Amino acid sequence: MTHDPTRSADPRLTAPAAVAPTSATPTSAAPASAALTSSGPDQPGVAQADQPLTPEARRVVTLATLGFTLMFAVWVMFAIVGLPIRKELGLTDAQFTLLTAIPVLTGSLLRLPAGIWADRYGGRRVFLINMVLTALFALALAWADSYGTLLVLALGVGLAGVSFAVGNAWIAQWTPVSRQGLALGTFGAGNAGASVTKLLAPLMITLVPAGLLIPGGWHFVPFVFGLSLLLCAALTARLAPADRVAPSSRTLADWLRPLARAQVWRFGLYYVVFFGAYVAYSLFLPKYYVDHYGIPLAQAGLLTALFIFPASLLRPLGGYLSDRFGPRAVTVSSFAIMLVGLLPLMRELPVTPFMLLTTVVGVGMGVGKASTYTLVARWNPGQMGVVGGLVGLLGGLGGFFLPLLFTALKPALGAQTAFITLFALTVLSGVVFVANMVRLNVLGSQPRLT
Repeated sequence: MTHDPTRSADPRLTAPAAVAPTSATPTSAAPASAALTSSGPDQPGVAQADQPLTPEARRVVTLATLGFTLMFAVWVMFAIVGLPIRKELGLTDAQFTLLTAIPVLTGSLLRLPAGIWADRYGGRRVFLINMVLTALFALALAWADSYGTLLVLALGVGLAGVSFAVGNAWIAQWTPVSRQGLALGTFGAGNAGASVTKLLAPLMITLVPAGLLIPGGWHFVPFVFGLSLLLCAALTARLAPADRVAPSSRTLADWLRPLARAQVWRFGLYYVVFFGAYVAYSLFLPKYYVDHYGIPLAQAGLLTALFIFPASLLRPLGGYLSDRFGPRAVTVSSFAIMLVGLLPLMRELPVTPFMLLTTVVGVGMGVGKASTYTLVARWNPGQMGVVGGLVGLLGGLGGFFLPLLFTALKPALGAQTAFITLFALTVLSGVVFVANMVRLNVLGSQPRLT
């Protein structure tokens, strides 16, 4: 049996055995580890594979994925609507970058507390509140007409990014650990909501002219998204099973104790590469295509979607591969794929090879996002809200700071700054991952999960 390279010898990672829940009860926080009956979580045993998802769990995964897809579309919509706003208000590059990054900041910083609330009060309840609040801010944005107002409302729209931590905790409450790679990967494919924005938002901007009874031009995009979120919230309230959260006497210090482990912060570093850079590129690429290649906005959105599709839709595959072969091998492969794509992107290229190579980078990101969260779930049964929230927070902050870093370094590094920067960050993260793998293999450390 090989050892997972990200495993720590910390005895606090061991979990007692517990009786597996019945099909009518969601897998609760603490007993979730009981689903693992093999000598290590990289090699699921027979008992693991024999635990299918209950009908209630399937509904949770389906509704959470639908809601997250819409929320992600809202979260990154300034990458498209920001371009006509830039022209309308005469924004500088710095002002435009700040406007697109502000929602990412809100959605990142609140992931940790939102994850704790989901663990404590139930994923369904917190997910519904999250959707309704985001919808209200999106509807208000449809009538914004000044840069200051846009910045304030962008903070509220950023609540859409919180849905990732909440949805992860919600799904973990209903699925056995042995099935969480694919379940969380399927949910994470909601990142494809960015493609919804890239493909549909340019059409919506031209579909309804300004001056009608409903907001027109770029205002129509948040208007439609807000109404869609309210409809999705109503559907979720109607169809999702009720939360079954056992009363807990855990203090805030108990909830936050896992954050003292260095391993959790390493997971966050990997997630900056796989997810934070994905968000940054989703915001950066439309403007790059327009400014660098002179491509119309609608076509720029389509080309960006070709990066987003593999970076999102391959996430279930990454989860399946992690369940099947172990998340460590999948993570190493994801780093390697990204480096293969990024290396030639560090110099000027024609638009076609540029588009193909960004697609390669997207493949690595999509698979790596899933393998990282499979590691998080297997190492932290019953703590997906807090640990997954912190990892998501760090990854989201990467999505906020990387676009700002691209803009700041552009005078020194040139037009390919975004690719040079990410290449260096990917090398650093890969070295940390592999070095930690070697160290733990030498120590022979492995958590006891049975």
